Amino acid sequence: MAEGLNRVMLLGNLGADPELRFTQGGQAVLNLRLATTESYLDRDKVRKERTDWHNVVIWGKRAEALGKILSKGSSIFIEGSLRTSSYDDRDGNKRYKTEVIANNVLLTGGGRGRGAGGDDAGAFGADPGGGYAGGGGGYGGGGGGGGGGYSGGGGGGRPAGGGYNNRGGGGGAGGGRPAPAAQDPGPPADDFGGGYGGGNDDDIPF
Repeated sequence: MAEGLNRVMLLGNLGADPELRFTQGGQAVLNLRLATTESYLDRDKVRKERTDWHNVVIWGKRAEALGKILSKGSSIFIEGSLRTSSYDDRDGNKRYKTEVIANNVLLTGGGRGRGAGGDDAGAFGADPGGGYAGGGGGYGGGGGGGGGGYSGGGGGGRPAGGGYNNRGGGGGAGGGRPAPAAQDPGPPADDFGGGYGGGNDDDIPF
């Protein structure tokens, strides 16, 4: 059986301030409501827009750092994977939720705690093969080479911006539906190093 692929890339704006919580074990969990808007032509050739909402989850020290920077209206690019989990509501009914577990986050617009200079664009979580911390153009907007910072290697053709080499993704919690309190993340690992909130979280210079 061929190996599958579970990868999501989104570019949009936050529809609300991020929600930062902590598990009983002290692990940080950041929940985002991300809106993506696309335009299309209807049958009458009239251009219209459609907005979709996505529940995004970020784990670890990267979650703490982004919680201080992001705010409602912030523009970000994220790369991650889809995770579907279930829980029992107050009436004992099983509910399902699908979330995007962010492995790489690129700030493409302003947010709380960022100045108007070149600091607005920064990569939180480097692509293991090089990528988001190097190269010009792409989703980060504008040309030019990748910014300084703590990058995870070279490579081009993807969004520019200084990178914090902080890998790892997380397991789901939160989202728009009622859910139980966050639990400690599980052990499964992925290609971005360390599984749920693992990897090089300690590399963020905060």
